[in-house]
Amino acid sequence: MSEEQKKLLQKKLWAIANLLRGKMDADDYRNYILGFIFFKYLSEKLHIYADEILKPDNLKYETLNENSEEGLKYIEAVKKACIKNLGYFLKPSELFTSIARKGYNLTEIETNDNQEATQYFIIEDLERILNNIEQSTMGTDSEDDFVRLFEDLDLTSSKLGKTLKAKNEIIAKILTHLDQIDFQLDDVETDVLGDAYEYLIGKFAEGAGKKAGEFYTPQQVSTILAKIVTSRKKRIKSVYDPTCGSGSLLLRVSREVGKENVGYYYGQELNRTTYNLARMNMILHDVHYSKFDIKQEDILEEPQHLDIQAEAIVANPPFSAKWSAKQVFSSDDRFSQYGKLAPKSKADFAFVQHMIHHLDESGIMACVLPHGVLFRGAAEGHIRKYLIADRNYIDAIIGLPANIFFGTGIPTCILVIKKCREIDEDVLFIDASNDFEKRGKDNVLLSEHIEKITDTFINRTELEKYSYRAKLKEIKENDYNLNIPRYVDTFEEEEPVDITAIAAELKSLEKEISETDKTIADFCRELNIETPF
Repeated sequence: MSEEQKKLLQKKLWAIANLLRGKMDADDYRNYILGFIFFKYLSEKLHIYADEILKPDNLKYETLNENSEEGLKYIEAVKKACIKNLGYFLKPSELFTSIARKGYNLTEIETNDNQEATQYFIIEDLERILNNIEQSTMGTDSEDDFVRLFEDLDLTSSKLGKTLKAKNEIIAKILTHLDQIDFQLDDVETDVLGDAYEYLIGKFAEGAGKKAGEFYTPQQVSTILAKIVTSRKKRIKSVYDPTCGSGSLLLRVSREVGKENVGYYYGQELNRTTYNLARMNMILHDVHYSKFDIKQEDILEEPQHLDIQAEAIVANPPFSAKWSAKQVFSSDDRFSQYGKLAPKSKADFAFVQHMIHHLDESGIMACVLPHGVLFRGAAEGHIRKYLIADRNYIDAIIGLPANIFFGTGIPTCILVIKKCREIDEDVLFIDASNDFEKRGKDNVLLSEHIEKITDTFINRTELEKYSYRAKLKEIKENDYNLNIPRYVDTFEEEEPVDITAIAAELKSLEKEISETDKTIADFCRELNIETPF
């Protein structure tokens, strides 16, 4: 599939999303559109798989008779295979295309008061089908990945319309529009729908303002993180994102090394809606249910993956979030060795400590943080010193441009941690804060900017006014302050001023002014008017 065709698919899906714009906030219509797309994906995935199973008998799944003994026999065989290999099941009558056909009929009916009672079926059918998908996983290995997955798809919400008729009509319109789009699931070479889904999540983030940071990391930033943790690696045993949002960072790592070369994905997310979105995103990107484990809870207060040691960790935790910092955490294995807890008002280092605890000895971690973690004192200064002087875990610090995240303009940095560093006598500082393209009020990292950052990191190259390898002794002399300008001098000297040339230019200007004044005076005399000077 060409790039042009991909972009066309993305535009078509966004046009469908626009059917709900104006009716509700971006947060709400995001849940409906992404939920319906996900349902269509599950349906088409199962439809293709079922047809493949039935191919030797020259049968098509959607034509099987659910009321005949023979049809039920085939459906039961398909169900067993689907539960085992896909993790869920849909009957032929529950396929997306079947419900969409009812939507076509609904949009064509000229209703009157007598017919209105027949208008309610599409909502009832949808609710039943979505519930059946979840029920089909009960008691199976995929149960945790599907439980309450569609709970944010509230088909009875007044936001869809004031009456059942109005709700039916808007849902029917969305389904019929989606039914006309080919998701290209048979294109095994490219993740067409996955790309489109990520595109939509990004578009919704644009309209979500400050809330966008809860579920979305800009693609350019996630690419840098993924390239860093996969540098010089062809396979990743496990990747972990403790504040995974929509799962985009986990999937970006997968893209760098290939989905087949990632052993397992771990993630945790606090927000319930975003947690559901992450699970959908993993499944929709064809990550098998047996290869990921996304949990929902507060990562600092209630961590869910207690025993994992991940080879790669990527994260974009909430900047300077508050946390309890209860005294009980002083004996928590994640924090106890540092002697200090991160302050209640700024949990940045608490996230860092949590990630380091779950990082494999041979692993690498890259996370986005606010610049304050580099130089703030008190407990944070103590933790920073411990990481450098006692553990020597900090491998690199990369300064990013301001205004690259939705909802915040603050400058950020990437902290790279390794427990076993190949080159352990220095820390690499990269100042990429001035490398961006301006687009309106936002700054955007282009592919050449990303490549420069990752190449500089991988090769540990020193470039004038861009990167510097600071010896540990130098960092100690700076009292473990890691503020990038202390190490990368980006100061641009102004060109020396030629006083003689300026004096000559002033004299020339004075002569021109004098000649101009004389000309004006001559004109004034001819016109018999008073000279203005």
